[in-house]
Amino acid sequence: MNNASRNFLIRLMSAVSPSGYERDAVRLFRQEAERFAAEVRTDVHGNTDIVINPGGAPRVMLAGHYDEIGFIVTLIDARGFLWVAPIGGWDSQIPQGQRVLIRTADGVVAGVIGKVPIHLQKPDDRKQVTPLTDLWVDIGAKNQKEAAKRVAVGDPLVLDQGVGELPNGLLTGRAFDNRAGAFVVLESARLLATLAPRAEIHAVGTVQEEIGARGAVTSAFGIAPEVGIAVDVTHATDHPMMEAAEKREGRVTLGGGPVLSRGANINPVLYDHLEKTARQRKIPVQIVAEGRATPTDADPIQISRAGVAAALVSLPLRYMHTPVEMISIRDLDHAIQLIARAVAGIKPGQNWIPF
Repeated sequence: MNNASRNFLIRLMSAVSPSGYERDAVRLFRQEAERFAAEVRTDVHGNTDIVINPGGAPRVMLAGHYDEIGFIVTLIDARGFLWVAPIGGWDSQIPQGQRVLIRTADGVVAGVIGKVPIHLQKPDDRKQVTPLTDLWVDIGAKNQKEAAKRVAVGDPLVLDQGVGELPNGLLTGRAFDNRAGAFVVLESARLLATLAPRAEIHAVGTVQEEIGARGAVTSAFGIAPEVGIAVDVTHATDHPMMEAAEKREGRVTLGGGPVLSRGANINPVLYDHLEKTARQRKIPVQIVAEGRATPTDADPIQISRAGVAAALVSLPLRYMHTPVEMISIRDLDHAIQLIARAVAGIKPGQNWIPF
């Protein structure tokens, strides 16, 4: 990964963009795409479509969602504290005692999620997990009037956690689920722009995946692709306490390469094409089985209109939906190479009917 791409990834990771409030991520994604794409357009929901080789065939869609989990302000009380509700799927143990960033009409406001000190808790309370409905945010306001000048009901917020670097090419931070996937989609499009593909490529940053993959539904309908590849994260099972999960999810290691899914949602011909590309290009990949629908953008893409040949390329991730998600730069680079080379090898008239 070159310095320019790394800097773009870090900027994208800094966006305060939970589901339904992806403005910051959209602007960064679109601005970067305009450096190399033939056409870039954003739809009414905020999906951003990077078009490479317009007029080519077949039409191929790449999708990576750039929303993240977060919270939304539901009440400003008389003392100036903010009460919030979750956006997306949270582990109740994570948010308390964390710094937050609130996206307001006038910019970003800092705050913290409060917690009763352990010294003042009843013995039974120390064993309980605080429900998400009991979280409050302290922005240092003296009262409701002061707080309301800075924050409004409906403003979104995320945990304040930037990108950190660890040895062995590892990065940590919040929102790698799934800014990493959106990053891979954009960088795959950037590489494809140099490879003279025959397909018309639509590399899409999608919205609202964390609350129902809504962006993939509408963007796939509008693009009407013949082929679709979703890029998301998946659970790395190579850390402590994952023995049971490994039996269900499969063995996935950080740095072991992007993950190809096999299963009912996945078109076998497209899977074979991706796997063959990986072998020919000596790109390491890992394989997992999906016995049911995948909880990703691949699902709505597969059943859009009259059906799409769909595949899922996943990025191994430790500690998903925490502020310390961990990912490998090597996996990102290999995913970009795999997707770009596979799409560049798609021919007009290629038959995707599996049986």
